Amino acid sequence: MLHRKECNNGMRIVLEEVTSVRSVTIGIWVKTGSREEAPELNGISHFIEHMLFKGTENRTSQEIAEAFDSIGGEINAFTSKEYTCYYAKVLDTHKKMAIEILADMLLHSTFAQTEIEREKKVVLEEINMTEDTPDDIIHDLLAEAAYQQHPLAKPILGSKSTVNQMLKQDMLQYLQNQYVPENIVVSIVGNADHRFIKVVEDILSVERNKTLPDKKYVSKPAFHSKQISQTKETEQAHLCLGYEGVRIEDEHEYAMLIVNNVLGGSMSSRLFQEIREKAGMAYSIFSYHSAFIDSGLLTIYAGTSKNQLYIVQDKIYYIVDQLRKNGLSNKEWQNSKEQLKGLYMLSLESTNSKMSRNARNELLLQNHPSLDDIMKKIDDVKLDDVQQILDTLQIDQAATAIISPE
Repeated sequence: MLHRKECNNGMRIVLEEVTSVRSVTIGIWVKTGSREEAPELNGISHFIEHMLFKGTENRTSQEIAEAFDSIGGEINAFTSKEYTCYYAKVLDTHKKMAIEILADMLLHSTFAQTEIEREKKVVLEEINMTEDTPDDIIHDLLAEAAYQQHPLAKPILGSKSTVNQMLKQDMLQYLQNQYVPENIVVSIVGNADHRFIKVVEDILSVERNKTLPDKKYVSKPAFHSKQISQTKETEQAHLCLGYEGVRIEDEHEYAMLIVNNVLGGSMSSRLFQEIREKAGMAYSIFSYHSAFIDSGLLTIYAGTSKNQLYIVQDKIYYIVDQLRKNGLSNKEWQNSKEQLKGLYMLSLESTNSKMSRNARNELLLQNHPSLDDIMKKIDDVKLDDVQQILDTLQIDQAATAIISPE
């Protein structure tokens, strides 16, 4: 059963009771990410995520870690382009302690200068690690090719120059502008009843901000069919193609997911079967769709030898073009729908997945469709809806990113 409360200060709490487990997963979600950042402060959302683990007025960073280790729990966080999440999973008997520590991190982190300087080194190493992983960084290059100067084009980690120049006052100002009750959703899933909502509300009694969250860098991006190439000493060449996708809750969202499934979203997909299984030209090839609040990006990735790069690229274009011209087979049409439904249902067996789903629904949609609602939306997709998506997959409309040793 799902309970929802909007607190007096504007913060929202959603709690789903799952009495069949002995754990509770708690996530504090903040509606801010890399697309909210000024260009000169790219990466500050991610850096703040790190700093909230570096000590509060009440606990050192080691005490935060030991608190969860001592009870067999876990605590972690992540930053995306549109939101930041801090979450913990513990036994139901320790749920109050978990929210107390998460709240302490959110409200009373000290941002000590020594910790800031130390953490800059950590984040710079994280950037170095990403740059040494071409099949990772190429997705950032594709975003840059597709979105150009828009904030969605910028990497979540930021760059070495922006991280190095971040100041404590920049972080505190960003917190004041973005970490406000109206931007916060607390999502709880597990063996906790509705009375725990009041406990969470009392612990996270943040005052209502007098002004609305700062959204001056948030605007709908234009899509560009540009190419970015980078030369790097690698064993393989890496290729990403991007087509304009659909936004979250777009009427064609599920049609896009069906197209992605057939194209490269599974082992039975056309890209996987034709390029890996039959031609043996790639070990890793797949597609995925990223939906944002006002736009989307359908991405195709392939890693292959440098001598086969353009052969693989042409083969991908051919497969996409054939799919666009001829549409789905009856078998693909039926299987992709059932696969989507199965993936949704299986994902909801995890309290972590439930917590994330409920948080995103509340944070981005202010709506909580039931599983039956989602199944119906998938069943209601028509072939005409899928064809409308396919018609947008023109070869000359693709953004391209390439990393190659030559």
